[in-house]
Amino acid sequence: MSDDKAPGDQAGLRIDKWLWFVRLFKSRSQATDAVAGGLVHVNGDRVKPSRVVHVDDRLHITKDETRLEVIVRGMPVRRGPAPEARLHYEETPESIAARELQRERNRLAAPAPDGRPDKHSRRILRDLRRG
Repeated sequence: MSDDKAPGDQAGLRIDKWLWFVRLFKSRSQATDAVAGGLVHVNGDRVKPSRVVHVDDRLHITKDETRLEVIVRGMPVRRGPAPEARLHYEETPESIAARELQRERNRLAAPAPDGRPDKHSRRILRDLRRG
């Protein structure tokens, strides 16, 4: 196999694979589903899972209630440890500030629980989360 087609070269990488490699999703299928569901945008455009990302592309990612805006800084060759994965993207300062603000709102909105909810309360909570 020649080195000019290595997955980590500067040519690019599929968006679903890149998201999984940099540990923004636990599995590649979750990354694929998020992209296909319109939760990931590249440079402001909704894309398909097969879309190739390149260095300096700007990604908008929505996971649960969290919105991230990251800039691609590198193409990983494998799904390595988290510190290595973080080297391949940079979160924008606006995204960090918005995430901190959301975290603070969530902390202030919900009082600390008195303990583990009983079976009845867990069912109510589960039903609330599902919508």
